[in-house]
Amino acid sequence: MAAPKAPLLDFAGKKSKDVSLEAEVFGAEVKPHVVHETVRAEMNAHRSGTRAAKSRGLVSGGRSKPWRQKGTGRARAGTTRAPHWTGGGVAFPPSPRDFELKVNRKTRRSAMRGALSQHAANGTFGVLDGSGFAEPSTKAAVDLLAKWGQELPLVVVTKDEQNVAKSFRNLDKVVVVNPGQLEVAALVWAKSVLVTEDALELVKAKAS
Repeated sequence: MAAPKAPLLDFAGKKSKDVSLEAEVFGAEVKPHVVHETVRAEMNAHRSGTRAAKSRGLVSGGRSKPWRQKGTGRARAGTTRAPHWTGGGVAFPPSPRDFELKVNRKTRRSAMRGALSQHAANGTFGVLDGSGFAEPSTKAAVDLLAKWGQELPLVVVTKDEQNVAKSFRNLDKVVVVNPGQLEVAALVWAKSVLVTEDALELVKAKAS
């Protein structure tokens, strides 16, 4: 199988050449169930799990019986903190919990390779020459994306490429991340992916 290719874009958004991508990372088999499992685990990891309510045993008060058992004509009651009382506890209340799901390292990397390969196969993966951004320029970023012709991009830059990050991060519906922050869910969400030359090697290492 021929190695997949991606356009190398310069500061002006013009394609200078095609870059050959590593077939093991960008030409891998896409396994939807593995991608789904990984995305679900990543989304669950962002959940705080702090939602809680008090049961009848946690609500203060209600220790004494509100009225005697018989002779009042009213229904018997043992506490004012029962769920059907105003101010009472909640029946089957939610409690703090951990939503984390375990995903093996091989599974996570396989999902990332599949997501990257999907973009490479669809022609929505591009490589950016970040050396052209001598200073932050949102206008240059807008022009670059317009000439590239892709929408809702995910831009991956290294921590040292601050000029590139500042140029793209103010754009609406554009997400800028470092290779260490790159997740499969972001790759699935993005309609296109733009990776700088310096960040490309780090992305390969994360998916290998």
